[in-house]
Parts: sequence; C-alpha cells; structure tokens
Amino acid sequence: MSHRLLRPRALAAALAIAVAAAVSTAAAPAAQAATTTCSGTGTIAAGDYMIQANEWNSSAQQCITYTGGTAWNVSTANFNLGTNGAPATYPSIFKGCHWGLCTGNSGMPIQMSKLGSATSSWSTTQPSSGAYDVSYDIWFNSTPTTSGQPDGTEVMIWINSRGGVQPFGSQTGSANIAGMNWNVWTGRQTSWNIISYVLNPGATSVSNLDLKAMFNDAVARGSINPNHYLIDVEAGFEIWQGGQGLGTNSFSVSASTGSSGGGDTTPPSVPGNLSVTGVTSSSASLSWSPSTDNVGVSGYRVYRNGTQVGSTAGTSFTDTGLSASTQYTYTVAAYDAAGNVSSQSSGVTATTSASSGGGGGSSGCTAAYTVSNQWGTGFTANVTVTNSGSAATHGWKVTWNWGGNQQITNVWNAVESHSGQSETVTNASYNGSIAGGGNTSFGFQANYSGSNPSPTLSCTAS
Repeated sequence: MSHRLLRPRALAAALAIAVAAAVSTAAAPAAQAATTTCSGTGTIAAGDYMIQANEWNSSAQQCITYTGGTAWNVSTANFNLGTNGAPATYPSIFKGCHWGLCTGNSGMPIQMSKLGSATSSWSTTQPSSGAYDVSYDIWFNSTPTTSGQPDGTEVMIWINSRGGVQPFGSQTGSANIAGMNWNVWTGRQTSWNIISYVLNPGATSVSNLDLKAMFNDAVARGSINPNHYLIDVEAGFEIWQGGQGLGTNSFSVSASTGSSGGGDTTPPSVPGNLSVTGVTSSSASLSWSPSTDNVGVSGYRVYRNGTQVGSTAGTSFTDTGLSASTQYTYTVAAYDAAGNVSSQSSGVTATTSASSGGGGGSSGCTAAYTVSNQWGTGFTANVTVTNSGSAATHGWKVTWNWGGNQQITNVWNAVESHSGQSETVTNASYNGSIAGGGNTSFGFQANYSGSNPSPTLSCTAS
C-alpha cells in the first residue's frame, strides 16, 4: 500500500498563489481561445471558477492551458515520482475559497447542517499512460473562512486512477451512493480528517453527482462535523508520473442551502441506559438503548473524557488502546442523515484492569522502519508493527531516538508525541488490536537537513 501525504501543496503555495492570481487572472478572459501558465503557483480565471497549477512537490516544468468555458488541460508534464510517496502536483479547477483565494458567485461557505443540495458534473480526458488519480478535493472548515490549512475534513472523490496509486489512509468500508459503488478510505492528518470515495469501476465523467449524499455518508461515519462549513470544491489530477494530456472538457458545481420550511431539523432522542459491558487492561466495551428520530437514526458517536473516539451504526462499541488500571468516562450521542445530533447521554465510568504481565498466550511486538520517499529537505517513512506473540494485542507503542535533526510534521494511522529527538508513537483507536503473528502499519512525513540516518526502533505491546 502506498501512503501519500495530503496536503502540503496548499501550505507551500498559500502565499505565492495570491500574488500569481493577480498576474494570471488579468490575462485570461473567458472568451480568449487559449491561455497558458507554466508557473507552479499560476492561476487562470474561468468565469465563476478558478484554474490553478498547484505544483507543490516538484520543480519539473508543468504547464496548464485554458481553452475557454471551463475547459483546460495539462499541456506540458513529464513527472517521475514513486507512487509510494506524495504526488508532484494537483492542477485543478475550483469554486469557493482555496486558502483565501475566492471565486465569485460560489454560494459557499455553507454550514453542513444547512446544506440543501450540492451537485457536480465533470467530463475529463485521461491518457493511457502515467500514474495519476482523477479526483475531487473538497474542504470543510470549523469556521466560514480560513486563509490557511482547513481544520475540518478533506473529502476526496476519485472517479478514476491508473498506475497503482491509492488514497491516503486505509480502506475502512464501501458504500452505494447516488447509484454508484464506492470504496471508502479514511485517515487522519495532524489537524483534519480525510475521507476518500473511490468509484468502482472508474469512469471518465460524472453527471449531476450528488455530493450532498456523499457528505451525509461522511457525517454518518463521523468524518464530517455537521457544524463545519463547506468552503470549496476542487476537481483535478494528482500526478505522480507523466501527466501530459490530462484535461477537463467541462466542469460545474452548485451548492445551496435548504429552503426555509423544508429539510429535517429535528435531532434524535438522547441515547439511554449507557452501560459498561466489559473491560480488559486496554479496552472498554459499552452498550446503550437505541435512540428514536422523526426520520431515522443513522448512527452514534462515542466520546471518551469529552473527546470523540469513534462512531458506530449499532448500539454497542469497544474502545481499545487504553492504559491499564485507568478510569475513563464515556458518553454517547445519536445523529441522523441530515446531520442533526442529539445531546450527549449521561456518562458512565469504566476502569481498565491491571496488566496481566504474561501467562497463557503472551504478546509482544517488533517494528520495521523503511523510508518510502526522500527529497531535498524531507521524506516519508512507513513503520510496520508486527505482533510477535500468540495472543492478540490490545495496544502498542513504538519509540526511538533520531540520530539527526529530523522533525515529524504529519502522521497517519497512529498518534505521535516527542520530546527533543525522542519519539513516541502509539496506536490509533482503530488499530491497537493485532492478531497473533499479524501486523499493522503507520507512516509519517518529516523534515531534515544534512544526513538522514534510520533510527533503531523499540516496540512494546499490551
């Protein structure tokens, strides 16, 4: 599996893009036959839309050419990056506000709980060579505006890909939405959620794609907070290899609030009878009575000490990766498909048992470190954690000391902390349990200068 980083391109380009916009947009009236920019941060205005070069992880030449309406293409590109790291670029067209650069007449921002409809049509040209995805990149933020990295959710919708590239995170489910089948991938960056929908089988175009239905599914999975705001919709191509000839023939997106008298605004009832049904040294199991709703309950959010730790469509949940002999307080809230959320239930307390320290089937772990991609001042690495015992783990921890001046900037599938050059990485809420002899993995992006020696890792499991 390749793990790619999302979305340092936005951070690197945030300052330069606003300056480039003033130059390139003035030279791109909609009626002009062809306008080309070869600047990595170049932009071209296209009526109510903006086209952006957005080359954020490469210095190789890329040119994009606008041919009128919403049609544009990658006219020059020959990238050659490994598919196990970050893509070189994401040339795209968008409506809304991208890191403070806003288009007119977008209708955004719109709070998810007030979103009435969101649809999009997109027709593309896809060359038969290269490694790339054809994807929407849609952002939610906790506030209506931001000039930097959004802190809510990144929704990626892959309508096609080639060359063996994969979304960020790991596949956690599947769904039939808007009459099409999608594989669902989820992950977490340091300050935002990522959920990706991969069309199966892929296509070169979509017509009147119901984006709101996909957002509702993401709300039900706990990936989108219904109080957050839809701030922009982008559509383009993440490119690792090749890229020349990729193009958009036409693109449209429309988003609006619900009508004043319509839509479901009634939250479900508060879940009742929350109880602890079992504990181990590293887990707590819960159950509760189902909530009711005027339309229907979609699922439940589970909170540990006031922080959401998971969601489920059923009325039971097991929280893993806990510390032994420790007290935790849990509450549960119900939500519906419209994004309405109940108040949290009364809390219950669970105290994990003491660590057994051994016996029947012991558990231990090993950790293997590999650098997956490296460039001038940064790199990505993957760590495989293997259960070396016969009993399933309930949680794991990997520690090491850097031999250089490396500094981690993003982590996926784990929780990271550090003190100086000492790193501690523990399991996420969903991957603390590893069957005997099985394994899981996490990855990260880091900066460095000078040498980049590989560290020696230590692993402990409970």
